[in-house]
This record gives sequence, structure tokens and C-alpha cells, in this order.
Amino acid sequence: MDIVAIAFLLFAVVTVLKGVRIVPQGYEWTVERFGRYDRTLVPGLGLTVPWVEAIGRKLNMMEQVLDVPSQEVITKDNAVVRVDGIVFFQVLDAAKAAYEVATLEIAILNLTMTNVRTVLGSMDLDESLSKRDEINARLLIVVDEATHPWGIKVNRIEIKDIQPPRDLIDSMARQMKAEREKRANILEAEGFRQAAILKAEGEKQAAVLEAEGRREASFRDAEARERLAQAEAKATELVSDAIAKGDVQAINYFIAQKYVEALREFAHSPNQKTLLMPMETTGILGSLAGIVEIGRAAGAANTSATAARANPFIKPE
Repeated sequence: MDIVAIAFLLFAVVTVLKGVRIVPQGYEWTVERFGRYDRTLVPGLGLTVPWVEAIGRKLNMMEQVLDVPSQEVITKDNAVVRVDGIVFFQVLDAAKAAYEVATLEIAILNLTMTNVRTVLGSMDLDESLSKRDEINARLLIVVDEATHPWGIKVNRIEIKDIQPPRDLIDSMARQMKAEREKRANILEAEGFRQAAILKAEGEKQAAVLEAEGRREASFRDAEARERLAQAEAKATELVSDAIAKGDVQAINYFIAQKYVEALREFAHSPNQKTLLMPMETTGILGSLAGIVEIGRAAGAANTSATAARANPFIKPE
């Protein structure tokens, strides 16, 4: 009797323990009754009917990451590239994920790899290398729609690397180098052009300023000649008036002035070594004496005029 009681007690304990289930956080367990899906246990304490119900699948409900293995893809322009990626997905419905597809992760990987070939095959090499965001968006839409009946949500699909063949990489490097050299030559030519334009502008401005300087100098020379001519005319007029009045000293002054100017021109001549005097020295001295007399007469006249202004009763001579 003791052995039977102990056996019965152990059976009861095992039965109770078999019916108590503790589901960890982030997981959901499916319950099968006689091999058929019945319900889903959420995180926490769960109860099942011992010997009648059993735990079917234990599913991770957290976001999971799958590495998409590298594969060769032929682009639209017949370039062969190696592509790999990464998939982020999360199980939303444990029952569908457990019973709608046999091996969930393998199914997601195969579906993603197939659509990677489809998307990249519709693009040429330059587009596949430069439009990563567009590729990721198209893959996400297609794969998420295809996996929706499995009770999962594909959150992101990222292309990690796209590797063209080595010869194509070398060709692209040469093309990039040629493009850089082309831009450098264009910039250098643009610099030379700008320098030539600035130099021409400077020469133009200098020529304009030089022309304005010559014009201003011409105006001033003309003004000086005009004033000199006016002075000559005035002097001639004064001498003519003196001659008309019979003043011989004025004639001597005029002739002496011309003599002095002629002598100055002879003296300033650069190739003149010998100076000939085709006039009488006494005539020149007489002319100079006439100049002195004119100066004295002018001084006496000025003195008389000043005295007359000072004393109105004195008559000037």
C-alpha cells in the first residue's frame, strides 16, 4: 500500500506540474489539444490540461535579424555584382507563424534573395550603386506583402554591400580619375581666362587714364599758349601805342627783348658750340639802355601818381 500511495502521489505531482506553464517575456507558446492548435499562451503563468494538451511551438515575438547571404546578381546592363543584405522582422501572430509556413526564417531568406535579384535586375549598374534607398524601399514593400499571411511584419530590409567585378572597379577608377583631371583642366582654363580678362581690363583702364591725362595736358598746354598769345598781343599793343605817341624807348625795349630771346635760343641749342653775333654790341647796349630808361620813366610816373592821390593839390608831371 505504501508503494502504491507513493506512486499515486508522484503521479499527482507530475500531473500538476505538467499543467502549469511559465512563459518568459518576449515569447508566446502555442497549445495543441490532441495534436490540434487550440490557443496561445502569452508571457506569464499559463495552465494546460495535463495529458490532453501539449505545448506546440515556442515563438520569439521580439524583432529579429536575419543576414541575407551574398549572391551574384546580373544587372540590366549585364554587369555581374555580388550583393548581401540584412532583414529585420517581427512575429505578430504566433499561430500563423507556427502553422502557415514550415521553416519561417528560411522562407524569409529565400523570398528576400529572390526579390533582390528581381529588383537589381531591373536596374543598371550605376542605378544599383547610387540608389540604395530606392532598392531598400522596393524590397521592403514586396517582401512585407508576401510575408503578411505568415503573421509576421518585415520592418526593414537593408542592402549591406554591392561589389562589382574587379575589372569593372578598375575601369570606374580610371573613369573617375579622368573626370577629375577634366574638371581640373576646366578650372585651370577658367583661371587663365579670368586672369586674361582682368589683365585686359587693367590695360584698358590704364589706356583710358593715359588718354584722359593727355587730354588734360593738351587742354592745359592750349590754355598756356592762349594766355601767352594774349600776353604777346597785349605787349605788342602797348608797344604800338608807345610808338604811336613817339616814344622811341618803347621801340628799343621791344627790339632788345627780341634780341634777348634769340640769344637764349642759341644758348639752349644742344649742338651749338660756337655762338656768332650778327649784330653790333653797341646796338644791344643801346637797347638795354632804352629798357633802363623805360623802367625809370615808369617808376617816376608811378611816384607822381601816388603823390597826387595822397595830395590832391599837387599836379602830376
